[in-house]
Amino acid sequence: MNILVVFKKNFEEVHDEGLMALKAILHNAASDHHQVDYKPREHVRRADFIARDLVIVFGGDGTLTSLSHNIDAATPVMGVNSHPRTDDPEGSYGFYMDSSMATFQEDVQAVFAGKAIVNELPRLQATIETTSGNRFTTDPALNDLLIANTHQYAPSKYHLRRGTQQTHQQSSGLLFSTWFGQGAWLRNAMSHEDFEHLKVEASRNRDPQHYFVYARDLSPEQRRHEWAWMDWTHEETTITSDMHRGYVVPDGWDEVHFNRGATITVNADAPKLMLLTFRTTIEAKLESSFNSV
Repeated sequence: MNILVVFKKNFEEVHDEGLMALKAILHNAASDHHQVDYKPREHVRRADFIARDLVIVFGGDGTLTSLSHNIDAATPVMGVNSHPRTDDPEGSYGFYMDSSMATFQEDVQAVFAGKAIVNELPRLQATIETTSGNRFTTDPALNDLLIANTHQYAPSKYHLRRGTQQTHQQSSGLLFSTWFGQGAWLRNAMSHEDFEHLKVEASRNRDPQHYFVYARDLSPEQRRHEWAWMDWTHEETTITSDMHRGYVVPDGWDEVHFNRGATITVNADAPKLMLLTFRTTIEAKLESSFNSV
């Protein structure tokens, strides 16, 4: 196997000690036929992920989402929580990180034996077409994707279309979320009542090609079009910008800018992410988090 280990490096003792332990375990578990490379998150490049049989991410959810844009649908990803909240209240919850140093030895052996649970996670993508005819697609988003005015003090103005329906909005931006990403920004951006209403609607159809849409800080007058305010949909959402300058932000990391007149189309057709878990599926873990709230 050709393995890449990407780790969070912030010079905190808990992460450094965990990384040393991970290297020792992996050295003992790997055979002569395994090639293992280690890269800090700050130095890794897209080319480092090419032709890998396994990517191990050592850190928290933020470390994984910041790297997942570089990982294709055919490459298994294993998340190892470097600072679990179960050990320290200040640690990481690690929704996507099903392994930790307490279980890493048995978990990596399960990967080598082909016994890990494979979860195919849907991802969002946005295709931008400029007024000059240039067309490009943003990196895939595992959790959420924001389209908004680059100047947060100014309103986000745009024409919105989904299927045969269309409207003009002035909001604080459009937030899109996958089913598994709902526990990140979406849950905090909405009122509890709105979130529960949207979650009930979504629970009726778990199709991976569906995604959430939420227009932030929309006026009561504009909320008469519920499909354009908050929705769980499989249809493409297309906006035409009426902002001098806006941006698309996948998973809160890379900003892709556009100008007035640009058209941005969002859907859940991006390549999926193959995430490995070991004791339960990600779907079951999400259900468990619902029950604990």
